[in-house]
Amino acid sequence: MRLFNVVSGGGLSVIGARRAGFGDVYYFLVSGSWVRLMGAFVAAYMAVNLLFGSAYFFFQGVGNAKPDSFIDHFAFSVETFATIGYGSMYPVNTATHLLVTVEAMFGILYAAVATGLVFAKFSRPQSRVLFSNTAVISPRNGVQTLMFRVANERSNHIVEANLRVFLIRNEVTLEGDSIRRMHDLTLVRSTSPAFILTWTVMHSIAPDSPLYGATPESLAKQGVEIVVTLTGLDESLGQTIHARHSFLDNELMWNMRMVDIIRVEKDGRRVVDYNRFHDVEPLPPPKTEAEPAQSASA
Repeated sequence: MRLFNVVSGGGLSVIGARRAGFGDVYYFLVSGSWVRLMGAFVAAYMAVNLLFGSAYFFFQGVGNAKPDSFIDHFAFSVETFATIGYGSMYPVNTATHLLVTVEAMFGILYAAVATGLVFAKFSRPQSRVLFSNTAVISPRNGVQTLMFRVANERSNHIVEANLRVFLIRNEVTLEGDSIRRMHDLTLVRSTSPAFILTWTVMHSIAPDSPLYGATPESLAKQGVEIVVTLTGLDESLGQTIHARHSFLDNELMWNMRMVDIIRVEKDGRRVVDYNRFHDVEPLPPPKTEAEPAQSASA
């Protein structure tokens, strides 16, 4: 089961956690989609106006409104809440004046909260970092190496980009307790002064690596997940961005290599082909030494 790529409705259930309720509504709205945020705005707007429209209809204190028309009283609530004030309808008794006072205050607060949430939503830095669908494990310079690809889809500079990779697996302690343990995987290069296009991330599976001696079967038995986090400063936005991804054991391709996505055209231009970003291919057969030349017969 994937833990670090959990999405709503995924395979992880949490029981007994404290409910945040309305105390965390700001996070709920800002972290969600625009559809969720706009839906909350519309629902709150309609609920408040239906409530005050019902109160105006009950007190029957709106001038020029038809006594039996709820629509007229609802429209008066909308005009008051949004501070439109067309003037065709107006309060005529004390109770309605008090309701108008309260609703006007709610309208100002609603506008302030809505403005703040929209600004917070717009100002959140969004990364467009692409991770390859699979990682490969194959020899590189004679050493078994874990490799995967990362790309900056915006093609701008992510300054001081920093990558960290962790191995998470099931282990049993000396006392016989089953635990989920995290290990750091040392990278050949973990930072980039300017992450622009693509980055091939490599971890050498040397004797000191937690993956040393691993096989596809052992990784599946241990429930391995490889977690990747990337942080950096977006040069255009001037804000820190974050991205994360993870690979399960069945997303590790053994004795494969990633297809080259950079080619040089005839006119000298370099082209990055993202259509092949996720493609892998088998390793070529090993080269054999040429047979020594035979002496010519006399």
